[in-house]
Amino acid sequence: MVEVCTESAVLERLEGIVGAANVLTAEADKAPYLAEWRGYYHGATPAVVRPGSAEEISAILRLANETRTPIVPQGGNTGLVGGQIPDESGHEIVLSLERLDRIRSVDAVGATLVAEAGVVLESLHEAADNVGMLFPLTLGSQGSCRIGGNISTNAGGTQVLAYGNTRSLVLGLEVVLPTGEIWNGLRGLIKDNSGYDLKQLFIGAEGTLGVVTAAVLKLFPLPSGQTVAFVGVSDPAAALALLKEARSCAGPGLTAFELMPRIAIEMLANYLPDTRDPMAEPHPWYVLMEISSGRGESDAHELMLAALESGFAAGTVVDAVVASSVAQAHEFWRMRHALSEIQKHEGGSIKHDVSVPVERMPELIESGSAAVEALIPGTRPVPFGHLGDGNLHFNFSQPLGADREAYMARAPEVHAMIHEIVAGMGGSIAAEHGIGRYKVELLKGVKSEVELQMMRKLKRAFDPNNILNPGRVV
Repeated sequence: MVEVCTESAVLERLEGIVGAANVLTAEADKAPYLAEWRGYYHGATPAVVRPGSAEEISAILRLANETRTPIVPQGGNTGLVGGQIPDESGHEIVLSLERLDRIRSVDAVGATLVAEAGVVLESLHEAADNVGMLFPLTLGSQGSCRIGGNISTNAGGTQVLAYGNTRSLVLGLEVVLPTGEIWNGLRGLIKDNSGYDLKQLFIGAEGTLGVVTAAVLKLFPLPSGQTVAFVGVSDPAAALALLKEARSCAGPGLTAFELMPRIAIEMLANYLPDTRDPMAEPHPWYVLMEISSGRGESDAHELMLAALESGFAAGTVVDAVVASSVAQAHEFWRMRHALSEIQKHEGGSIKHDVSVPVERMPELIESGSAAVEALIPGTRPVPFGHLGDGNLHFNFSQPLGADREAYMARAPEVHAMIHEIVAGMGGSIAAEHGIGRYKVELLKGVKSEVELQMMRKLKRAFDPNNILNPGRVV
């Protein structure tokens, strides 16, 4: 039986669970939680609730089920598809995980770390580094994103080539189910075939099946040597050939391989403070390549030189700059991580987060760019991303002098065109950013009815009253 409860009564009961100070109702206090950084989504909510434990979240979700109150979990609010932002109805309550911010344990021998969902990703890097270990998930937003959100979106980043997505880095989870039960699956076992691997249901589910409150994460040996190079190439096909050469030379030591076009370098030089062109001469395309070694700096350096020499000999490398210091390597990576945000200075940008088989990346860039340029003459393709794992951020900046609103109004046409090309290549329209609110309708066009029915059945089984992140993903 549904309990009839007014909004004010719900808020009063929430205050009883987490304390009045952790139920934010003033507009100024709520504002940071109601918009995402690109400005695509602005929501409304009666309150932002900030629990401090899994037990408090359990009580909140039990109340939400009783009163049919929709709940939107939120981590660091860095998501790019709107899944963490409440809708405009003003009825959805934001559940902020920011107070669950403890690192519970670090085990260097067992190579695991147990962290609560609100821990900032950069803090995990520091905690692992303090014991001579590495947590490899690396994102441009790592100074503000939180591990619970990373898990809920199965975040990717620049180290997927060597270490895999977030899914590959999680050994166990603690989750509060929509009906309020707490599942303690914090087992740091490498081998466990005792039934269904339940944790995988919640990784990438975007908070629709449960609220992740803590996780057991894998750590890796900290590389004792690392070398980074900026490489000029003629086209994406040459970059792909270099990828093969680098893998042959460095094997699993090739930890990152990122592709960028010339226009991206020009945008960075124009708008990112204290940035200059990394090379004396311009090149049509660039690769940012990182090689790591457990045997020291000299070994990483030699592997990099061997890969570049092989590329020069094959004609795939036109020029290269090997970072001569840690500071220069960091500068190269600062440029790469700033690419998404820097495009705002050039007006409207129609963006895609897609993936195709690695060998088809050059074909995707060529055919997709030509198609959109024919549709909107003067549009400027800015494709960049993780060539090594087939994930492309296929972005298109508005024509010079064009009206931003008029250009962005054509986004659905561009999305349909790119997604059709991607689907024809056996790819995905959501490589690492997720579905959220942004792509929930698009999913119906790329998933089979069997897949959609399986997803709906899972949602109904875990969340029969549809109170947890309703309208996202399914």
